[in-house]
Amino acid sequence: MTQRYLIPVLVVMMLTTGVCNTLLTKYQDNQCVRNCDDPDPKKRRYFEQPVLQTAQMFVGEMGCWVVVGLISLYNRYQAKKNGVSPTGAAYEAVAADDDENDDGLATDGASIHSRTALNGSDGPGKLVVVTDANSVLRGFGILLLALPSICDILGTTLMNAGLLLVAASIYQMTRGALVLFVGLFSVLFLHRHLYLFQWVSLGGVMLGVAIVGLAGAISPDATTNASEVVSSAVADLGTEAARVIIGVLLIAGAQIFTATQFVLEEWILERSTIEPLRVVGWEGLFGFLVTVSGMIVMHLTIGRTEAGALGYFDIVEGWRQMTADPRILISSLLIMVSIGGFNFFGLSVTRTVSATSRSTIDTCRTLFIWLVSLSLGWESFKWLQVLGFGLLVYFTFLFNGLVKPPFKLLDPPRVEELLPEEPIEHH
Repeated sequence: MTQRYLIPVLVVMMLTTGVCNTLLTKYQDNQCVRNCDDPDPKKRRYFEQPVLQTAQMFVGEMGCWVVVGLISLYNRYQAKKNGVSPTGAAYEAVAADDDENDDGLATDGASIHSRTALNGSDGPGKLVVVTDANSVLRGFGILLLALPSICDILGTTLMNAGLLLVAASIYQMTRGALVLFVGLFSVLFLHRHLYLFQWVSLGGVMLGVAIVGLAGAISPDATTNASEVVSSAVADLGTEAARVIIGVLLIAGAQIFTATQFVLEEWILERSTIEPLRVVGWEGLFGFLVTVSGMIVMHLTIGRTEAGALGYFDIVEGWRQMTADPRILISSLLIMVSIGGFNFFGLSVTRTVSATSRSTIDTCRTLFIWLVSLSLGWESFKWLQVLGFGLLVYFTFLFNGLVKPPFKLLDPPRVEELLPEEPIEHH
């Protein structure tokens, strides 16, 4: 049985691993890898490998298979010790169209997994069931997990590129646009219903993101990689304000792919019996294979040319930069661990609550990233940024029903809560 108190633990771990991942990635971007002793700062080259950073993210996700293997060995050892079958309890799932009898039990004799739906088209409180026999991930259906992996590749690569141009906190605040696309896609594809106050909230989220981007454009930080030392990779983008705007647009646009990933994962998890740890492992495997294949093609077509040498698609140079500098190598290993944990805890939140709650928590980690960035001197304090962040958090919380709407007209009859009213049981 999954007790209510375990959900805050998942939330805390998701926040911790997410904060570490963003800060470590920005730390990598700030490391000089070529011409570091040149008196002219503009000739120095920094670690600018967003595609390679995407690949290392998937390596971290594949590391979940090690944990799956260790858990399996432990279960077998315990089963052998106790003289029982090593087959453990499967994971819960939600489905909208399964065969049930009046007691909510599957009628085909297969293994049963159920939970109470919190919202959505099934209606609140309805018991829905998924069996091993009708799981969408059965057999070759596991290839469905390649779809969120591809979305992850596109979204992460765009965000890594955008992070080269903006401060870590602006990067994270701009990611707040995620709740907008998650909300819209939940309506379009999951057939969820949004109340008037939630539509107002989505508009407020976009206003907050716009103010954050404006703050970075008006007062760009002289301590970020892309401003203090402009590398040749970003020097042609124009003024510092233009670079910040381009970075914000890249990160905001990436949220379309991330939101698609979240909604796809929720749809798949509602119709399967697979554990989140295995989902992360499969997505890591599919994502790594697609990313490496793309990197090889781009290296052969662009990375080996004179214009592409030492750039994003030069695999040989990227590998040299990663392995030659212990700071980058160690941070890469830490990023792999943190991203694997972040995706596992994020998927666990998606399963136990919803994709919208996951996007809310992801927005909250912005505060911690901002505070750490300020303390490390990576950026300067901006009141306009505080205003944008405040709007972003308030409207994100309002969207998910964590704060009440300010006007009676916007007050809904019932909103989704971050914590379910009853514990979710595993059978």
